[in-house]
Amino acid sequence: MKQTQWWKKAVVYQIYPRSFCDSNGDGIGDIPGITSKLDYLKTLGIDVIWLSPVYASPGDDNGYDISDYRAINPEFGTMADFDEMLAQAHKRGIRIIMDLVVNHSSDEHEWFIQSRKDKTNPYRDYYYWRDGKDGAPPNNWGSVFSGPAWDCDENSGQYYLHLFSKKQPDLNWENPIVREEIYDMMRWWLDKGVDGFRMDVISFISKVQGLPDGPVSEGMLYGDFGPYSVNGPRVHEFLREMNCEVLSKYDVMTVGETAGVTIEEAKKYAAADLRELSMVFQFEHSCLVVKDGTKWSDKKIDLRELKQVMAKWQTGLEGKAWNSLYWENHDQPRSISRYGDDGEYWEKSAKTLAVCLHMMQGTPYIYQGQEIGMTNTVFNSPDDFRDIEAINAYHEFTQEKGIPEDVMMRRIAKEGRDNARTPMQWDDSHSAGFTSGEPWIQANPNYKEINAQKQVGDTKSIFATYQAMIRLRKEFDVVTNGKFILLDPDGDKHFSYIRETGNEKLLIACNFTREEIQVEVPEDMQGSEVLYCNYETNPSGKMPALRPWESIVLYKLKK
Repeated sequence: MKQTQWWKKAVVYQIYPRSFCDSNGDGIGDIPGITSKLDYLKTLGIDVIWLSPVYASPGDDNGYDISDYRAINPEFGTMADFDEMLAQAHKRGIRIIMDLVVNHSSDEHEWFIQSRKDKTNPYRDYYYWRDGKDGAPPNNWGSVFSGPAWDCDENSGQYYLHLFSKKQPDLNWENPIVREEIYDMMRWWLDKGVDGFRMDVISFISKVQGLPDGPVSEGMLYGDFGPYSVNGPRVHEFLREMNCEVLSKYDVMTVGETAGVTIEEAKKYAAADLRELSMVFQFEHSCLVVKDGTKWSDKKIDLRELKQVMAKWQTGLEGKAWNSLYWENHDQPRSISRYGDDGEYWEKSAKTLAVCLHMMQGTPYIYQGQEIGMTNTVFNSPDDFRDIEAINAYHEFTQEKGIPEDVMMRRIAKEGRDNARTPMQWDDSHSAGFTSGEPWIQANPNYKEINAQKQVGDTKSIFATYQAMIRLRKEFDVVTNGKFILLDPDGDKHFSYIRETGNEKLLIACNFTREEIQVEVPEDMQGSEVLYCNYETNPSGKMPALRPWESIVLYKLKK
């Protein structure tokens, strides 16, 4: 089938089902709730929904531990509910891509249940089972979710590998039967009508055979599996096989979550010849908070570093591969609280972050609530945490590394994934209009001031800014195809850049401070048409100064 690359003009909206909209009052978001909000998404103007997992799951990692890839978790509804949502989305011109979680399954998946019965079971080789060494695990690898990456099975005395939770055993992609099982499942969903996949930690699926010990950094309790499991030796072979066997036969969009990816690796994953994926997520900009090998730090992001990383990916992939553009998702804290100003300049900084990202080259992703400026939440105690990563990290860092409890609470409040998982703030009623019952995780206390009802229809709202950015992307070809030129790369006050084709030119200037600043405008952009400004008045493109958190988009049609 001819692949039309429709995703280059698309804007994607990520839904975390558990926290989006609850239709039946049980406190958990569900599929009928999503269907009820499709008109809202149509009004916003998005083209694609990325649906985080709705498959059958014990919920150890909120759905990223799948026990049946062809069944819907009853908490979210039925397969009939899914089919209705898909039909209603398509009726509105909205595509849906599913989360594909195939680096690991749940330990409650039938494959693993069979696998652990005995060493001779035909499913044993679906996973990584190994003998221990002198009473210890097979190697020193640590899990992403704290602790060792191995768990001992009392029945056989062997250990199984889990790079994440011990209830998420890694699938053995070296086994061709495993790969065919996965491809068959993908065909099943695509034949049902879904429009592609977001592929969870897909860069982890190939491990170096022998599984050697990883390097141990100062202060770390376990070895780093990265050198032997990230962008592994057969990952591109596996993805090309997947493309040949499945993806190339459908007009789909695919995006790989590729932690540890480099520019050179991204050119392979998302090459313009489309032999593997449409695009990848890179994490270099979101990892600027990492200090001493952990994201649980108080490090502040330096605007110069942020600009240089974003520019590197813009120019590095130009003409070679396609970018994904995002500030936040279900694994990241709220972008206003991380990159912006969630205090006095909450509204202005939310708009500026939207402008800064959406005018770059690539496919933008909006995470639920981002379009109304949702912020990080409030944690009063560890009992407020719901995320396994935060819970495990709190205990590890306070009990094993001696970090004071108040310091760890502050760090998790800053970087914890639960910040993105509080209920979508629909209105100022009970639990932000998310549920008539008690929500599985408490709503952010600021929902009475920050909610969708207040913003939809308000031409000066953050929601309206996202609508405007989506329209500009569709109207001006330069946003899709123009070259990217970073301005003032060493400056620490503003993020400004040029987008340019043979006959069009854009200047995007974004003040990232609470002060008025001067920005040098190229001579040929003076007096340009103002396509957008997040202040009410800016009648010309002369731009003598940028006001606090001001952002502006200037346009010039070349002669």
